[in-house]
Amino acid sequence: MSNTNTTGKWGEDLALQFLTAKGHELSQRNYRYKQAEIDLITISGKTLIFTEVKTRTGTGFGTPESFVDYVKAKLIMKAAEHFIFQIDWHADVRFDIISILKLPDGSHQIRHIEDAFY
Repeated sequence: MSNTNTTGKWGEDLALQFLTAKGHELSQRNYRYKQAEIDLITISGKTLIFTEVKTRTGTGFGTPESFVDYVKAKLIMKAAEHFIFQIDWHADVRFDIISILKLPDGSHQIRHIEDAFY
């Protein structure tokens, strides 16, 4: 596995721990629909939450969350629409981003952006 894939998996694991500590229940991980993938799908209360996790080891090219552009958001929303119909969900839906910055000393910073896009 490449270093990028290892960092990404580490970030997703960390994000899942973060969300479950906040009371989220995991519904699906790495959900794929056509060319799109949703990293984490969780349920919190009566809200189905689609979360994109972005992990970076530096900010030289921008913050982790800045890598979720319009095209990526549209792909996630299309996959989410498919998932919603697949499970026949009839309550609230939200799209979040979890931004993780892995620091040189081995620590990390997590930023949870709720309602990141619509």
